[in-house]
Amino acid sequence: MTSVTAHDYAWIRSSPLFRYALETGYTLTLVRGVAPREVLRVMAAEPQGTCTGAEALIERQDELLDPTDYWDESFIAGAFTVPGEGGDWTLVLHLGDGGMGMQPRFLEALSAGGCAVVHSSNGGKPMHFFHWYEDGELRTTFEWPTARDGSTPDALNSVMREVGFELSEDETSDRVDTKAAVLALAERLTGVRVTEELLRAAEYQLGHVPEEPAEEWTGIVIDITDAHGERFYKEVTRDEVEVAMARARAEAAEPIVIRGPSKPAP
Repeated sequence: MTSVTAHDYAWIRSSPLFRYALETGYTLTLVRGVAPREVLRVMAAEPQGTCTGAEALIERQDELLDPTDYWDESFIAGAFTVPGEGGDWTLVLHLGDGGMGMQPRFLEALSAGGCAVVHSSNGGKPMHFFHWYEDGELRTTFEWPTARDGSTPDALNSVMREVGFELSEDETSDRVDTKAAVLALAERLTGVRVTEELLRAAEYQLGHVPEEPAEEWTGIVIDITDAHGERFYKEVTRDEVEVAMARARAEAAEPIVIRGPSKPAP
């Protein structure tokens, strides 16, 4: 295991590429022992050939986007092989995906009998995630390092402190760049050093990952508590919602009648 810390990833703050990733959203995944082509297959990605460098990957993503379709959540993923701890790893990068592209079912399948490490950002908003999977199981995950989850949420605590994280309110040290610390933590677990040069020079195998199908819904729950502690709770079925919507559409379609002033009584 390397002795890398957050300081080794200070370059991300002067990197135009990483600045773009944070502004538009990104997901970077490292998978041990699974070839790029197989990783894309597990992600249900349609093969899209290859490209050289992250800039070309961004161009392919831009070509995919329909500026009139704000709800399209499909994306282009690029994958290539890198050496790391215990053998070859596949690095998967997608940019402009809002940080939500790598679904848990992909990671469970890809880490079966191995390991997968993921970090992401949703783009523009302060939501950054880290996930560590071993043998199909989510071991440790967090948005904030002080609020960890997973089957073994504290298994990485000593390593997290070494790379620069503060894990409780009682711990004080020089303020650390948490995103740089996340990249350092990923390297501690995988042995893969991510650099700007690596991402810019890599030969990516490309795949178009379709958007997730919308889940069927049967109802909604309204649960509101006001500033005075008064709670309003109501469950509304899908049938009730659809009936109300049909009634509203019918009322909106009715002609508007404007009545003049009535005549005064004689």
